[in-house]
Amino acid sequence: MNNSRTIKAGDGNHALHLEVLYEVARLFAKYSNQEEMLTRILQVLEKRLEMTHGTIMLRTMEGDELVVEGTGGEVKYRKGEGVTGKVLETGLPELVPLISNEPRFQHRVWDRGQRREGEFSFICVPIILGNDTVGTLSVDLPHQGFARLQEAERLLSVVAGLIAHDVHGGRVARQERESLVSENRRLRDELGERFQPRNLVGGSGAMLEVFKRIAQVAPSDTTVLIRGESGTGKELAASAIHYASRRAAAPFVKVNCAALSENLLESELFGHEKGAFTGALSLRKGRFEEAEGGTLFLDEIGDFSPAVQVKLLRAVQEREFERVGSNKTLKADVRILAATNRDLEAAVGDGSFRNDLYYRVNVFPIHMPPLRDHKNDILQLANHFVAKLAVKTGKTITRVSTPAINMLLAYHWPGNVRELENCLEHAMLLANDGVIHGHDLPPTLQMPGPAGPPSAASLKSHTASLERDLIVDALKRADGNVLAASRELGVSDRMLRYKIEKLGIDCQALFNKRKRAARRSRQP
Repeated sequence: MNNSRTIKAGDGNHALHLEVLYEVARLFAKYSNQEEMLTRILQVLEKRLEMTHGTIMLRTMEGDELVVEGTGGEVKYRKGEGVTGKVLETGLPELVPLISNEPRFQHRVWDRGQRREGEFSFICVPIILGNDTVGTLSVDLPHQGFARLQEAERLLSVVAGLIAHDVHGGRVARQERESLVSENRRLRDELGERFQPRNLVGGSGAMLEVFKRIAQVAPSDTTVLIRGESGTGKELAASAIHYASRRAAAPFVKVNCAALSENLLESELFGHEKGAFTGALSLRKGRFEEAEGGTLFLDEIGDFSPAVQVKLLRAVQEREFERVGSNKTLKADVRILAATNRDLEAAVGDGSFRNDLYYRVNVFPIHMPPLRDHKNDILQLANHFVAKLAVKTGKTITRVSTPAINMLLAYHWPGNVRELENCLEHAMLLANDGVIHGHDLPPTLQMPGPAGPPSAASLKSHTASLERDLIVDALKRADGNVLAASRELGVSDRMLRYKIEKLGIDCQALFNKRKRAARRSRQP
């Protein structure tokens, strides 16, 4: 095929028209992004057939307006308005031999000064799906007779038919996506109402099991033992249980058992009388009394000494205790929640933790999974912490870059969710362009590099890596539209396509992966 040949539309060169239709048909197979595909179609018509000012307009979802799709404009036409609006209303093509002699011509999509009035003809054909007009395709041509305009109109009608087929497929796919999104949202909201506490984030199976356990135990007064590694959110789970219970309006009192000595811990829990020991200058209520009617959360219960365990056993079992220095028995209406990161079964085995106390607190266990076991929640957690920390730091972060996300997913997170929050706070303090990049994350997340000064090869690889990151991020912001991404990066689309090929960026795999990740994040 000789792409350099052009013809004034209507010369009767049917062979060239077939070549143009073949070239247009190939565009539908090559481009998945509708806006870019429509733009390419107009470019083919202009290059091969001298059809200028090509415009594709599609009907809005409301059905009474056309909006520009092929040129990126904001122009709209209502039914019956001008030549284009008339085509939308009637579903019939319109041929205008001389634009300057047509009073209905609006000159809206293209500036009047760009058309040399009296020298151009105009064709507008409908884009029809079944019996429904869903858009229009219009072009300017060098002035010519009505018979030749009819021949050009027949070609454009075939192109409009191809566009209609693609529009139909796109709308069906969009409706299916919207239906799936709506259904996922409904299910997620339903699950959220039933299970997910407001202060806990996650959509993985492990976290959904935690939410379910919390929902099951919260309405009762059952003693709960929350287990998990440090930083997994045990205190947040305890808080969720309290605020979902009938005691939500009463106090929620927290005691960190590992932070206090044996003597102080007993006084902290049960209180003391005036003069009970040196420094006891007045009567002090303990945490059991302070939590009256509410919930007492004993964090790191595995660190209790054997002596305190004996007194705690009675308090947990009978809800009775005495203040230090008193023999008066007091009662407390409290619910007890306990948490530990220790292996209590091993502690019971070696005698460091009483087995009777173990059975008293281990009535309803909830296991908080380590972050490495539900890494698919990391992106959701990161977005949550970024929004939370934006208020704290006063900085606006629009997104987390792809390399930074990859680093977060690759890390093993010994400090769990707490470490993730600290890492993001570190990154937000360093970020200066509204984006968290990989180099903003703490050194513990950085991949080790070769020792010694950087070589020319390493500089070249770092430059290529930076180029790749910038291009991938731009493509994501443009939803895969190479033209839009090239405009953002300030290069030609030809140069950007060259870079994409040179750097081995698989756009199709990239956006398929992104769509799958988006679907997973929407799933409850």
